[in-house]
Amino acid sequence: MNTMNDTESFFDIVKARRSVRIFDQEAPFNHDSVQKALEASILSPNSSNLQLYQFIRIPENSPIKDPLAQLCMRQKAATTARELVVVVTRRDAWKSRAEANYEYIQEATQNQSDKKKKQALNYYGNLIPKLYRKFPGWSLIKQGIALFVGFNRPMVREVSEADVRVSVHKSAALAAMTFMLGMKSEGYDTCPMEGYDSKRVKKLLKLTKGSEISMIIGCGKGLPEGIYGDRFRVETQKLIIQK
Repeated sequence: MNTMNDTESFFDIVKARRSVRIFDQEAPFNHDSVQKALEASILSPNSSNLQLYQFIRIPENSPIKDPLAQLCMRQKAATTARELVVVVTRRDAWKSRAEANYEYIQEATQNQSDKKKKQALNYYGNLIPKLYRKFPGWSLIKQGIALFVGFNRPMVREVSEADVRVSVHKSAALAAMTFMLGMKSEGYDTCPMEGYDSKRVKKLLKLTKGSEISMIIGCGKGLPEGIYGDRFRVETQKLIIQK
């Protein structure tokens, strides 16, 4: 059970985290903290436990760090970063990740009822392949099935290829947020970036065809001038609604 101090510490970290766009080039930087925060990030919730993402670390001494920063439109959050972390979605890895879950469940449910085991194995052996498999026209067929079934009972509607892509990016974003909070807890700052040439970055990193870049995160010890103004948020009542 968390103590009050633990709770306060978490909310202090959340409040202290800012997107810092200029990092200190002279301050000590422990690259082990990046690894620690990344290992925490893979504990984040993700769709069907498929973990269809990867984190590619580009430390400051990497030969591709400067070329990558240039492809981030030369943003200072990239050029001054002590390390860049590229968050990559791997929708194309669904089959191997589903198989890994299937094998794990086979071992973990040996002492459970056959019905419960069958349901879990069917999820990864039957449902996931139907959702993630790709061939011409399948996306429209899935949407038609969801529409038909939905006439009679509650049904998941987000089954199209575009919906699957969104789901994969959501899982990656959840992990990325955990990473950034982890870095803040280690005393470092981050800046998630969407301004980059994704086509050239994929080529630079030699990514698979099915990979997509969710974001690129600059890491380091932030400088005061790296925070561009006071934090602004829309009124709470417009964002949090109770019914």
